[in-house]
Amino acid sequence: MNYPTTKQVDTVTNYFGINVKDPYSWLEDDRSEETTAWVQSQNKVTFNYLANIPYREELKNRLEKLWNYEKIGSPFKEGDFTYFYKNNGLQNQYVLYRFKDEEEPEVFLDPNTFSEDGTTSLSGLSFSKDGSLVSYAISEGGSDWRKIIIMDAVSKEIKEDTLIDVKFSGMSWKKNEGIFYSSYEKPKGSELSAKTDQHRLFYHKLGTKQANDPIIFGDKEKRRYVGGGVTDDEKYLIISASVSTSGNELYFKDLSNPASEIKPIILGFDNDTNVIDHKNGNFYMTTNLNAPNKRVIKVAVANPSPKNWVDVIPETENVLSISDASGFMFAKYMVDAVSKVMQYNFNGKLIRNIELPGVGTAGGFSGKKDAETIYYSFTNYITPGSIYSFKPKTGASKLYKKPAIDFNSEDFESKQVFYTSKDGTKIPMIISYKKGIVLNGKNPTILYAYGGFNISLTPSFSIGNTVWMEQGGIYAVPNLRGGGEYGKKWHDAGTKLQKQNVFDDFIAAAEYLKSENYTSSDYLAIRGGSNGGLLVGATMTQHPNLMKVALPAVGVLDMLRYHTFTAGAGWAYDYGTAEDSKEMFEYLKGYSPVHNVKKGTKYPATLITTADHDDRVVPAHSFKFAAELQAKQAGVNPTLIRIETNAGHGLGTPVSKTIEQYADIFGFTLYNMGYKELPNKIKG
Repeated sequence: MNYPTTKQVDTVTNYFGINVKDPYSWLEDDRSEETTAWVQSQNKVTFNYLANIPYREELKNRLEKLWNYEKIGSPFKEGDFTYFYKNNGLQNQYVLYRFKDEEEPEVFLDPNTFSEDGTTSLSGLSFSKDGSLVSYAISEGGSDWRKIIIMDAVSKEIKEDTLIDVKFSGMSWKKNEGIFYSSYEKPKGSELSAKTDQHRLFYHKLGTKQANDPIIFGDKEKRRYVGGGVTDDEKYLIISASVSTSGNELYFKDLSNPASEIKPIILGFDNDTNVIDHKNGNFYMTTNLNAPNKRVIKVAVANPSPKNWVDVIPETENVLSISDASGFMFAKYMVDAVSKVMQYNFNGKLIRNIELPGVGTAGGFSGKKDAETIYYSFTNYITPGSIYSFKPKTGASKLYKKPAIDFNSEDFESKQVFYTSKDGTKIPMIISYKKGIVLNGKNPTILYAYGGFNISLTPSFSIGNTVWMEQGGIYAVPNLRGGGEYGKKWHDAGTKLQKQNVFDDFIAAAEYLKSENYTSSDYLAIRGGSNGGLLVGATMTQHPNLMKVALPAVGVLDMLRYHTFTAGAGWAYDYGTAEDSKEMFEYLKGYSPVHNVKKGTKYPATLITTADHDDRVVPAHSFKFAAELQAKQAGVNPTLIRIETNAGHGLGTPVSKTIEQYADIFGFTLYNMGYKELPNKIKG
């Protein structure tokens, strides 16, 4: 490979008396002409390489064909209308439709008209309680910075000026008078990379200028994440405030009294607590305080401190999440990363166990208090997502919408196994593939994982992965420590000075697949995004011979500086920072992918993917990692970086760009496993 030359500079940072070189620090300046030129030169090399993969177009065509089916979301009622999202097949963004009674549906919002190239997406939606007003947020080019537009929901007339510079925000209506929303001050440097550290909750009253919006919370209190939501009865504003992605304080304000003070429900950041609803003078909440797997409690609004909390649904051995609808609570449990759902009343009485269509992931079970029918979705790795209707009063459930997709689940198999990690911990993994494959160690395999931030990887259908499995590929997903599959203890076991557990769990998954003859090092690819990109980067630098292909996407790869960009400081609960202590600095430096590329090492074929508008994990992480690998790679395996333009961290990415990316990733992977043509001829 003839890579572009990446200049090196003499930047040095001292940590606890130790000098650390940062030769590619100049790539952090996303606004410089030099960085732009570097991006263009890298993309030229990368796309020239990808264009020469003989079956790239074949893969793209198959992805397009399989993608091209009607996809419909669960309906929801607002005012006199029923709304639902729909994509005709290859539309870049889902369209929001609505209908009244038996009338034909009409388009309510079409994000495909927001920009010519489909890169402006609808990223949030909130109706006033009577459904007469709506606020919706848009993201341009995939950025986390949003704009909020307020509209008359009946006439679709825009009410007033657009709210700008909004970030990490919900939208919650106070009657029909205005909305609560959250944001940071616009940074002085680049809005895509400069640090944003103090979040504030604002109130926008209709008919007033945004510049006059009062700060409700976060002016004096320094919090990185602040959110506000109004209870269903519109009596209270609930405020959640955090300094990191785990742990929050909770406050409330009586909205019936404008002069009322904001009062605490729980202070400190050693637990996660959220209000489900207010009912008969009590707050109902989920919490992991003294309950790592979560429980539901109630407490009187008059005296809401934790000492007065009373269990409504006690903690069990499985992790709980709660939704409510029709006057009931729906307890969604994860049992080894698979859904189990139980219906309770607000006194904690079990109404019924809900029989799901199969083994997989169920979502939804939410709606208005007076809803007679609610909806839920069901999916797994080999079952396209279907929607079911459910009547909470009777428990009657039936299929509402099943996608008409050119895919037969009966031809595929998905099974869960348990393997042992380095320290003896049992880890679950779901392995999916086309029936009839031979376990000869030569099956092309993608091992995908995340392992962080209390996020759980539960079974879900992916059109892209379907095309991979059609080609005889295996898709394996282990549930690593650091995730939320087994509650707070499982999460904490993969944080800070225990982060290596996550990498060890991933490595052990690869070894299991090889020992059971699913695959071998020559046919194994590892893939992950964001925190999962870190996982891939750390694994490939620690064990470069473990896999043939590495696919780190939008990864956190510079662990000494991640907290200096955008909202990165909020990730310290999981990672710690290089400024915390010498021990923490040395631990981070010990696995930071950017700092552990060794000259003279043969690294696997690597396709790094990122985007120029990613302001969650800034692309400088990927830029630096690519530069290090290209400078130090000893073998013949290519080290390429694919930089999507006018795109962000992933949310709202147009379908056209997603299809192209899948074709490139799968093509690169198979080509570097030695396939000169596709393993299985594409159908049609």
